[in-house]
Amino acid sequence: MRQVLWVALCSLLAGVQAEPGVLLRLGMDVMNHEVQSAMDESHILEQLAAEAGKPQPGMKPIKGISNMKVKDVQLPVITLKFVPGVGISQCVSTGMTITGKSFMGGNMEIIIVLNITATNRLAWGEETGLPVFSSEGCEITLVSVKTNLPSNMLPKMVKKFLDSTLHKVLPNLLCPAIDAVLVYVNRNWEHLNDPMPVGQLGTIRYALAAPPTTTVSFIQVDFSPVVQQPAGKTIKVTAVDGEALEFPEGYAEGSSQLLLSAAFLTAELALLQESLAMNIREPMVGELLLQTTEILASFIPKVAEAYPKPRPIVAQVKINKPPKVTIKAGSSLLHLHGTLELFAAQRPRGQPPTFLFLLEIHFNLRIQYSVHENQLQMATSLNRVLSLTGGASSVGNFNEEELTGFVADYLQAAYVPVVNDVLLVGFPLPDVPAVNYDLAELDIVENALVLDLKLD
Repeated sequence: MRQVLWVALCSLLAGVQAEPGVLLRLGMDVMNHEVQSAMDESHILEQLAAEAGKPQPGMKPIKGISNMKVKDVQLPVITLKFVPGVGISQCVSTGMTITGKSFMGGNMEIIIVLNITATNRLAWGEETGLPVFSSEGCEITLVSVKTNLPSNMLPKMVKKFLDSTLHKVLPNLLCPAIDAVLVYVNRNWEHLNDPMPVGQLGTIRYALAAPPTTTVSFIQVDFSPVVQQPAGKTIKVTAVDGEALEFPEGYAEGSSQLLLSAAFLTAELALLQESLAMNIREPMVGELLLQTTEILASFIPKVAEAYPKPRPIVAQVKINKPPKVTIKAGSSLLHLHGTLELFAAQRPRGQPPTFLFLLEIHFNLRIQYSVHENQLQMATSLNRVLSLTGGASSVGNFNEEELTGFVADYLQAAYVPVVNDVLLVGFPLPDVPAVNYDLAELDIVENALVLDLKLD
């Protein structure tokens, strides 16, 4: 009954959570690495073997054997299989030698090969909000048994001994190994939903949107990421109407992927909005020739009248709306809405520049994605100036569209480098054990960026 109520509660919580903006698909590559690493790191079988011969509080001596010791524990071979809707079934194949004084009074040696099987159930931690594995249904199966007992005592005496001792003792001896390994596995997820800084601009926290789900091929974790400014204001991850978050087909069986939606990337870039404002005080920018009022005079006659002697041009760019990311298969664009103000520099230097005019501007930048030190990096280049609308002007009315080419060249040379400097801050990716994001292969698909993950 309690399990039914818990499932119902999870379903209810999933229904009220925000739509996921990030999807993580864990294939068998990650799970194999995690369990094997936990087994190696814990040295649990060796520890249990060392403890087996020590008197345990409340444990009765094993009938038929004394001075029992366990030695020569073989390296375990671990086999995992996804169980849809449950988690992972686990089989640990190993072997060991049990020694002691037999019921015959002499030294006894039993070499056994066995399988430890259990189901690792995957749940959502009620208090932590993290994925949690717990074991259930642990069983020990003897694959083979060899002993130094005289052959004329086999198989009757050995069978009796196994029934009365090993079958009863081994589960208590070895099943704790599964629980101990899962402690290590769960520990590796402890920081999954910790807030991670984006420079000094805010934080990102990968909170689970719903309980993890297990299919026959992978475990999927849906995140509803929390993007927060330093003052505590949360930037909402708003999905585009009709935007379906799905992994594309074609990835290798057993591999793992991370999907970052365009809506999530938009929320991340909103942290940078104020940093994208810029004052361009140098009239000579990049490969552009010296920018002066003479260039503007070819479009705006009154500039020539006001400044018969050319003056250097300086500019100010402000972004008035939060940046927006759009993604189509193979292409990603960053849309910026703001203002471009142009000024004529004064002579001598040090005097405030004179205002020329203001343009309302909408333009977009092509985004190229990469990963460095497990952070998502972006670099941009100008794609297109989409619209120019005239605002205040000290040089009268003019046809703004005639300035499109000039503005495009100016933004590419003077403004895009500033954007790219701001983007160097990078965006942290989920703290997934065993994954080296720097090795990931990136794929731009409809409404999302997908990272095909690789292990360390």
